[in-house]
This record gives sequence, structure tokens and C-alpha cells, in this order.
Amino acid sequence: MSSVTPTAGARPADAHARPTALKTAWRRPAARKLLLIALLTAVVAPFAAARWGSGSWPTGLGVDLTGPLGRANDWIIDNRDSHWLFLYFFGHISDAIITAVRGVYVVLLALGWASVTAGASLLAWRLAGVRAGLTALASFAVCGLLGMWVPTMRTLALMVVAVALSVAVGALLGLAAGLSDRTFRALRPVLDTMQALPAFAYLLPVVLVFGIGVAPAVLATVVYAAPPMARLTALGLRGTDKGVLEAVDSLGATARQRLLTARLPLARRELLLGVNQTIMMALSMAVIASVIGADGLGDRVYQALSTVDVGSALAAGIPIVLLAIVLDRSVGNRSDRSWAGVPQGGTGGHDQRRARTRTLTTWAAAIAAIVALGRVTATWPDTWTVPIAAPVNEAKDWMVAHLYSGIPGIGGTADWSAHYTGWILDPLRDGLQALPWWGALAIVAALAWLIGTWRTALTATLSLAAIGVLGRWNPAMDTLSQVLAAVAVTLVLGFAIAVVAARSARVDRLLRPVLDVFQTMPQFVYLIPVVALFGIGRAPAAAAAVVYALPAVVRIVSQGLRQVDPAALESARSLGATGGQQLRQVQFPLARPQLLLAVNQAVVLVLSVVIIGALVGGGALGYEVVFGLAQGDLATGLTAGVAIACLGLMLDRVTQPTKAKEAK
Repeated sequence: MSSVTPTAGARPADAHARPTALKTAWRRPAARKLLLIALLTAVVAPFAAARWGSGSWPTGLGVDLTGPLGRANDWIIDNRDSHWLFLYFFGHISDAIITAVRGVYVVLLALGWASVTAGASLLAWRLAGVRAGLTALASFAVCGLLGMWVPTMRTLALMVVAVALSVAVGALLGLAAGLSDRTFRALRPVLDTMQALPAFAYLLPVVLVFGIGVAPAVLATVVYAAPPMARLTALGLRGTDKGVLEAVDSLGATARQRLLTARLPLARRELLLGVNQTIMMALSMAVIASVIGADGLGDRVYQALSTVDVGSALAAGIPIVLLAIVLDRSVGNRSDRSWAGVPQGGTGGHDQRRARTRTLTTWAAAIAAIVALGRVTATWPDTWTVPIAAPVNEAKDWMVAHLYSGIPGIGGTADWSAHYTGWILDPLRDGLQALPWWGALAIVAALAWLIGTWRTALTATLSLAAIGVLGRWNPAMDTLSQVLAAVAVTLVLGFAIAVVAARSARVDRLLRPVLDVFQTMPQFVYLIPVVALFGIGRAPAAAAAVVYALPAVVRIVSQGLRQVDPAALESARSLGATGGQQLRQVQFPLARPQLLLAVNQAVVLVLSVVIIGALVGGGALGYEVVFGLAQGDLATGLTAGVAIACLGLMLDRVTQPTKAKEAK
């Protein structure tokens, strides 16, 4: 009897536990959202299937912009040489930019290689320390040894002017957004669009207005590189400690004094980070700008792409990487150091004046020595060059000969490319294009709402709907299939490498310089070897996208795993958890924000390369943008570019939780 009683009593307990578990699950917002989504699907799906059963976007819901954009295109071409707007406004802007770039270039050549190298090393040392100075010295020396000194100076002159304009424009926009909530709300979608719009898309209107040459290249770079400066400036100003502002107000400071003495100094780190990000993004435009006439290293890389010359592309790509590393080390580390030449407290006014005088004297002497050195050394000696194009091309030919045709047992890169296209890309593209358009909108809305708010879902849904309205639904689904497939490969490889790097300090140290190089290498450089190995098509574009996005994923995931609370890991070990259990049940859940950020960055970076992959057979929206640029067709190029921006905005909202969701 006693043995039956516990058994009989256990049944009511189990029955009571089930409602409790259901109530607990129901309290979660995600569970309620899932139930509501399921109910809406059951009600709306049959009606939508009966009303709009086709997978393609209905023609009646589209807007044809070919006529208006075509007329705008024709008007610009007809009036570019005669209308006052071009002669007295755009013309003066173009002349000023050309004069500034030419002036910087002439100064760099007049200083000579030794003076430029010494001056850059001295400036880097003064800004960021001895290691940065030595890095600058070695980097400029390598640029000369590769025989790329003159192209490097041309690129440097272009970047100096472009970065200066980008920082000025971004700082002004950020200042306005940081001081006004209304301006911040108005600028946010504009900055989102500027960053999501592919570079090729806004190259077309810039070329139509300014023609081919240095001026449109600089302006395109400014449009691409100014948003980070604007965002970070606004972030720094809006994040100023309110207690400090109240203290300044209590002293009777005016709005201008409050800005100059409190808000800007407290936002110094964000401002310097904005300058750093602007520099990096401007350098990433060096190759793309060469498409519209920018000379220098980018033009060498672009010309090498047309002939699949890996050696020449690498010889020109390495200096771009080195310039990025030098500027990143110099400006990026500046926030951790005190302002140069300013004594740090504890000294009187007389000592401060003496310190300033010594600093000015030292800099004057250094500048005089550099100028004198420039009179002795003009151009880099031809005998001091190390040609690497031939050896690199020989190595590429060997790899192609042994890898392209086939490796015994596993096949070659040609087979891998065909299998990837036939087994993954084609079925995914066909499935997305066959999916009813209303079903795609519903899926996007559901995913965005699950990880965010109704505003997130509305933005994502409207972005995807705008693609259909513009008449680019099927090409967009093709582009989306390439992005999703490449992102999946990137995340699998990136997470695997990041887990190893997070658990081994030695692996992390070995990977760091490799990731630095891969992350700063221009996107075009990746297209050349993958074309040689995989041929022409969508597969090489996906391979280049994976290689380009992988470093960012590895960095973010490994950093997130390393920053997990050690106490949580120690508690898991004390309970006997294995390494895999610690990873799945402790590290991944606690590093969830970093993991989601890695997914978001993978999507953004892959999309940027998939678009450029149109140059090697990627097709879809990227091809339409490139075709529009090549033919001067504003309607085709700009419409496809806007569709890409909408696709990027949708993917961003679907993969990045909102702050409100994270706070819960």
C-alpha cells in the first residue's frame, strides 16, 4: 500500500507541473510573439495564397522610374557644359578638389622618399609611440622596395584630401545630430542609406555630374567615409555625462563654452575613433575610386584584375594595406596617450611656457632637417626595388595547375565551384524566387519582430517591399541567395576558428597579424586569385566574400568568448562540465550580443563583396549596378543600387537586435 501511494501522488504533481511550465513559457515575450505569428499565419496565409499565389512581385504594385531617371540623365548630359549650376558651382568644387590633390602630391614628391619616410615615422612616433614609428618606417620602406613609391604618393595625396573632407563633413553632421534630437532622428535614416548603398551605385551620379577624374573619386570617397565620423561624433556628444554639463551650466557657461570646454573634450575618444574609421573606409575606396579615374595604387589593382595578374595586384595591394596599418596604429592609439606637447599638471605657468617652447623648437628643427633631407633624396632609386610579380604569378600558376584540374580523391577547385553553384546557390535562388512575395514579407516581418520591436519589423518589411516596388524582385532574390550561402560558410568557419583562438593565447597571437592583413586588403585583391582558382561565376564572388568577412567574424566572436565572466566558467567546471558543455551552455549564451554582432557584420561585409563580384560573373543586382555605371544608365544603375541598399537595410534589421530588446 505504501509503495503505491508515492506513485499515485506523483501523477497530480506531474499534472500540476505542466501548467506551471506553460505559464513560465507564456511569460516570455518571444513565446507570445510566436503564438501571435502562428495565428496570423493561419488566418492570412490562405487568403493571400488565393489572392496572390504567384511567387514574383505583382506588376500592378510596381513603379517604373525609367522615364523620370532617364530624362534626368539626359538633362545632365545635355547641360553639363553650359548650365550655370555646373559651370559656377560644381565646376568650382571640382577645380578646388583637383588643386588640393595636386598640391599635396607635388609637396610629397618635392620632399622626396627619405623626407616623407622620416616625417611619417616621426609623426607616428609622436602620436602613438616608438612601435608605431618603427611600423611607419618599415611600411614606407616596403612601398619603395616594391617599386610602388610614386603610386603610393598619388594614393596618399588623394586620401589626405578625401579624409580631410570626410572628417570635416562628418564632424559637422555629427555636431548637428549630437546637439539636436530632431536633427539626429532626421539624419539617422540618411546615414543608414549612405552606408548601405554600394559604392558603385553613387559612383554613377557623381560621374554624371563631375565626369571622370580625381574630383568624382574624392567626392565618392567622402560620401562613403563621412557617415562613421558623423555617427561617432553624435554618439560622443550625446553620451556626455549630464552631471558635468550641469556643473558647467551652474558656472554660467554659454552654449558655445559648454560645447568647447565640456562636450567636445569628453567626446575625445569617440572623435578619434571616428577619424580612425574614416581613414580605414577611405582607403577601402582606393580601388573602387580607380574605376572612375583615380590614379595610384587602386588603378594598378584594377588593371591587374582585368588581366588576372595576381602578382601585380599583390604588389599594389600590399602598400594599401601598409598605409592602412600605419594610419590605424597612429590614429587608433592616439586616444590612449596625452596630447602631444602638453604637460600633465603640477607645473607652473612659467614651466608650461618653457615646455611649449622646447616642443616648438624640437618640431621646427625636425621639420628643417626633413626638408633638407628631401633636397638630397628625390625619387626612390630604381636599384632598390624587389620585383615580386613574377614569383607570385609563378606560384599562382603552380597552384592553378595542381588545384584547379583536380586533387586525387577530393576533386579540384573547378569541381568545388560547380558543386557549390549546383547544389547550394541554384536551389537556394530558385527557392527564394519561387517563394510567394507575401510569404517573403511575412517571414522577414516575423524574424525582425522576434529579435526587435514592431518598428524593426516595419522597417525590414518596408525595405523588402521597396525592392518589389522598384521592379527588382527576382534579381534581389538572386543576390540574397548568394549572401545567405556565403554568410553560412563564413559563420561556420569563423566560429570554429574563433573558438580555437579564444581558448589558446598562442593561436590568438599567431592569428592577429594575419587578420590585420586580410581585414585591410582591398576587396578587389581577393577577386583576382579566386577567379584564377574557381573561374568566372557566382562561386568566386562567394569565395572572395567569405575571405573578406571572415576576419571580422573571428575577431568579434573570439573577443566575446574571452570576455565571458571567469566565475561562470569556474562554476561550470566545478560541476563537472566538459569543454563542449562550457562552450554551449555558458560561453555562447553569455556572449550572445557579440555573436549576434558577428552575424550582422558578416551579412554587411558579404553583401559588399557579392556586389563587387558582379565584375567576375556574380550577376544579379551587382551586375545591374556595374552595367549602369559602364553605360551611363542612371535608371538601371541607381534603381539597382537603391534595391541593394534596401536589401542591406532589411538584413541589418533582421540580424541585429534593437537596444530595447537587449535591455529586456
